[in-house]
Amino acid sequence: MDIFLQQIINGLVQGSIYALVALGYTMVYGIMGLINFAHGEVVMIGTLVTISVAGALIKAGMPVAIAGLAGLTASVLVCMALGWSLERIAYRPLRNAPRLTPLITAIGMSIVLQNLAMMFWGRNYLTFPHLLPKINFEVAGAHFTAIQLIIVLVSGATMAGLLALVYRTKLGMAMRATAQNPAVASLMGVNINRVIAAAFVIGSALGALAGVMVGTYYEIAHYQMGFMLGLKAFTAAVLGGIGNLAGAMLGGVLLGIIEALGAGYIGDLTGGFLGSHYQDIFAFVVLIGVLMFKPSGLFGEKTGDRA
Repeated sequence: MDIFLQQIINGLVQGSIYALVALGYTMVYGIMGLINFAHGEVVMIGTLVTISVAGALIKAGMPVAIAGLAGLTASVLVCMALGWSLERIAYRPLRNAPRLTPLITAIGMSIVLQNLAMMFWGRNYLTFPHLLPKINFEVAGAHFTAIQLIIVLVSGATMAGLLALVYRTKLGMAMRATAQNPAVASLMGVNINRVIAAAFVIGSALGALAGVMVGTYYEIAHYQMGFMLGLKAFTAAVLGGIGNLAGAMLGGVLLGIIEALGAGYIGDLTGGFLGSHYQDIFAFVVLIGVLMFKPSGLFGEKTGDRA
């Protein structure tokens, strides 16, 4: 039981990160029907920016807490600017193009961002600075750290704030109207370009926060880290019903728990043939299963093509 509880805790932490990244995918898809495959690289750049800024400030003698806050702020601002630039330069000119065109462009932008990050930060793994104290807790034989607790709490608060933004503000109303029917929303006075740009900016800010969480949790970063993280978060969005905010949150948590339980028990289930390092296969097994049996996801709805 203690092993089971330990894996549930690990899954909640990992799932909270997946959920934040998945929200970036689902916001953009819900509004304009685009899968932004470059979103994982936005998360990666957010992590590397935090390493550069916070690391430099700590070396200069600044207190760790202030350096970490400065690194997080810089990460969010850079990622927001990057998200806005992607929408304005890469996707807006292709808004009326066939759907395959922006999809290929998104994959191309992912490759471009990876290579730019490699040129700027190098090929080697980078060590993330220690921004939070390592305090351990124990519950029913399972152990978790203050970092894990903060990740879950901050993720939950952020997701609650996003729901409040979407359902309680004028911007959220404009987003929902645009997602429902962009042409009618435009006739009613909604600035479609600003709404779509806002979705990219908000999603990128969430990605930056997730990137800092990943760096704090694993304490390393790499220019290719966004690829697998992005695929898993996309799987979480599909699992929950891409385009549905609550679905993306639930899908992220479920995927994290499934992956953690799989990593904990795959050795026993296969007689030692497979180890915990095969945990990545569970994300793709889930993706295949969802596409085969419930393509719309847990909370997704079957919809026809927009007129």
